[in-house]
Amino acid sequence: MSLRAEAPPMTRIPRFTRAVRWVHRTTALLMGVCVLTAAFLYVPELAELVGRRELVVRVHEIAGVLLPLPVLAGLASRAFRADLGHLNRFGPHDRRWLRAALRRDRRPASRPAAKFNAGQKIYAAWIAGATLVMLGTGLMMWFTHLTPIMWRTSATFVHDWLALTIGVVLAGHIGMALADPEARHGMRTGSVTREWAEREHPLWRP
Repeated sequence: MSLRAEAPPMTRIPRFTRAVRWVHRTTALLMGVCVLTAAFLYVPELAELVGRRELVVRVHEIAGVLLPLPVLAGLASRAFRADLGHLNRFGPHDRRWLRAALRRDRRPASRPAAKFNAGQKIYAAWIAGATLVMLGTGLMMWFTHLTPIMWRTSATFVHDWLALTIGVVLAGHIGMALADPEARHGMRTGSVTREWAEREHPLWRP
C-alpha cells in the first residue's frame, strides 16, 4: 500500500467555446495556406519545387479571399462577440502589462491581465488590420483591369512587404504559444486550469 498522498486533481474552468475555437482554427488554417503558398511563389528555392505555379497562385488567391469569412461567421456567436469586446477594450492594467513587457519583467504580479493580456490585444488588432490591407491590395493585383497601373504597383509593394511582416509576427505568435502548453490546451479543448488562469490572467472572472 502506497503511503504517498495523491495530488488532488486540478480544477478546470471554461475559457473558449466551440464557436470561438472553430473561428481560431479555421482562420489559422487559411492564414497558413496563404503564408505557405506565398513562400512557394516568392522564394526561388521553393518555387523551383512547384510544377504548377498557376495552381499555387489560384490557391493563394482563394484562401486570401476566404480569410475574413470565419470571423464574419463567428459574429453569430454571442461568446465570440464577447471575446471581441474583451480584445477591443484597453485599460490601465494593459498599460502596466506593456511597461513590464518592455522592461522584460516576467513576474506575474507585474503583468496583470483580464481574459486577454495587452500583447494578445495588440496582436489581434494588428493582424485584423493587416488582413484587411492584404485583402484590398490582393484584389487590386488579382483584378488588374479595375485600377490604374500606379495603384497596382503600389499595391504589389505593400502586399509583398506586409506579407513578410505577417510571416515574422506569426512566427512570434506560434513561438509564444509553443512556450505555454496550458494556453494551447485552452484553445484546443476550451478549458484551462484555475491555477493557470489565476497566475496568467488574475483579473479575469470566468
